[in-house]
Amino acid sequence: MSATGTIIGPVSWERMSEGIEKVKARLKRATATLDAAGIEYAVIGGNAVAAWVSRVDDSVVRNTRDVDLLVRRADMPRIIPAMRDAGFIHRSVSILGGKGRIEMFLDGPGAKVREGVHLIFADEKVNEEAIEPSPGVADIDPTHPDFRLIDLLALVTMKLTAYRRKDQVHLLDMMEIGQLDASWLPRVPPALRQRLQDLLDDPDG
Repeated sequence: MSATGTIIGPVSWERMSEGIEKVKARLKRATATLDAAGIEYAVIGGNAVAAWVSRVDDSVVRNTRDVDLLVRRADMPRIIPAMRDAGFIHRSVSILGGKGRIEMFLDGPGAKVREGVHLIFADEKVNEEAIEPSPGVADIDPTHPDFRLIDLLALVTMKLTAYRRKDQVHLLDMMEIGQLDASWLPRVPPALRQRLQDLLDDPDG
């Protein structure tokens, strides 16, 4: 038990591997469900970063515990029953501070919120403070064989817009492998260029 009272189990490579495989299985099941229903989406977040980074250097890939999908709000009446039939449970959760709600799907009864499928709505700002709206579901890389993967420019724009520490880390990973550099400054929206420049100037923070 830790000093905070958290019960800590033994180190287990098997459990570590199982955690990664569960996320991959959840991603595949969710995207296959939407594909079968003819609903357009895009894989975003940590899984999208991993997919893009792995094309250059798989040693830089970071694991993620949830699945983030970009969808159209207008498609929710079709998404909810399709995901329910695949075993997911729909939840609409208030954001801390009363700044809207998060739509998500839990992977069955007893599933943790942090392990769910989280939805971001295309062509909308995620909150009032967001500089740029989310991209559209059509902004995808057509070469990915397994699911609809967000286009790299759209992904970088989303990460610069969110700009939380984990988003900065993802961008720094791309910089480390040469996937993102100063040549991108003219490509990102003008309002986000200073954030990219700051990371380029001081990657160690």
